Amino acid sequence: MEAKKPYVIAIVVQLIYAGMFVVSKAAFNHGINTYVFIFYRQAAASLLLLPIALVLERKNARTMLSPWLLLKLFLLALIGITFSLNLYNVSLKFTSATVASAATNAMPVVTFCFALLLKMEAVRPRSASGVAKLAGVSLCLAGVLAIAFYAGPALSPVNRHRAFATSSPAPAAAAASGRTATWVKGTFLMVLANMAWSLWILLQARLLRECPSKMLVTVAQCVFSALQSFVVAVVAERDFSRWSLRLDVSLLAVLYTGLLVTGVTYYLQAWCVELKGPVFFAVWTPLCFVFTIFSSSFFLGEIVHLGSIVGGILLVGGLYSVLWGKSKETKVATCGKVNSALDADADEENNRHKQPQEKVEETASSASIV
Repeated sequence: MEAKKPYVIAIVVQLIYAGMFVVSKAAFNHGINTYVFIFYRQAAASLLLLPIALVLERKNARTMLSPWLLLKLFLLALIGITFSLNLYNVSLKFTSATVASAATNAMPVVTFCFALLLKMEAVRPRSASGVAKLAGVSLCLAGVLAIAFYAGPALSPVNRHRAFATSSPAPAAAAASGRTATWVKGTFLMVLANMAWSLWILLQARLLRECPSKMLVTVAQCVFSALQSFVVAVVAERDFSRWSLRLDVSLLAVLYTGLLVTGVTYYLQAWCVELKGPVFFAVWTPLCFVFTIFSSSFFLGEIVHLGSIVGGILLVGGLYSVLWGKSKETKVATCGKVNSALDADADEENNRHKQPQEKVEETASSASIV
C-alpha cells in the first residue's frame, strides 16, 4: 500500500485540478468578474496558509525574510501569480475548460524553452535526447495552433442537463459557429499566461536557494498576490455591488480554488515530488486533460470540438517527448558519472599495485649498487 501512495496522490491531484477548471468556468458563466474572483481566491488561500506559517515558521521568518528578499517575492508574485492568473482566467472566460486543461500540458515545454534561453538547459541537436526535445517543442506549437485555428466537428455533450446551468449561453459557445476572434485571442492569452507561470517557476527555483523555506516563500507570495489582485480588481470593477458573493457556484469556486487547490494540493504535490521526483509527477499531467473533457461536458454541457482534442493530443505528445529527452540525458549523465568513478577507482587500484613494485625495484637497485 505504501508503494501505491504516490500513484494515488498523483491521480487525486489531477482530479482536483480538473475540478478547478470546471468550477472556475462555471463561476465565470454565472457572471462573476474574473479579477474579483482572483482576489477572493488569493485572500482565501492567505487566510488558510498565513496562520500555519506563523506557527511553523515564525523563527525562520525573522532571519530569512530580509527587505531585499521581500522585494523579490513581491515581484515574483506579480509575475507568476497576479499577472498569470488574471490573464489565465480572462482566457478561460473566452474559451473553455477543455482548452485550459489542454494548454496546461504545454507548461513543462514552455519552461524548458525559457530554461534554454537562460542557459539553464542545453540541447544537442545530433543526439537522440536533443531531437526528442526539439520535436516536443514543435508538437506543442502545433497543438496550440490547432486549438486556436481549427474547430472541427462538434462532439455532443455527455449530459445535456447541466449541473451548473446558466441563464445565458457560455462565451465558449461562440466557437461553435466557426473560428472567431474571441476564441483565438483567448487561446493565445492562455499561452501567454502559461509563459508567465513557467518563467515564475524558473525564477522561484533560484530564489529558493536564498530562502529554502517553501512555506515562507509560498505564503509571502500568496499574501502579496492578494494585495496586488485587490488593486487590479478595484481598477477593473468599481461597481462594488458586483463584488458580493452569493450562495451559488461562485462561492463554491472561490472556496475550492483558494482552500483546496492552493492549500491541500500544494502539500500533496510537494509530497509526491519528494517521493518520486518531478518527472514522475509531470507524466500524470495529461490525465487532467482527460478528466476535464468528461467533467466539463457532464457538468457544464460544453460542446467539445475535435480541434481541441487534436490540439490536446499534440500537446501531450510534446510533453512526453520533452520528458523522454530529459530522462535520456539524465541516464547518460548518470552513466558517465558512474564510469568516471569506476575509472578513478581503477587508476587508484593500479597506483596501489605499482607502489610496492617500485619499492622492490628501488631496493634491488640499491643492493646492486652496494
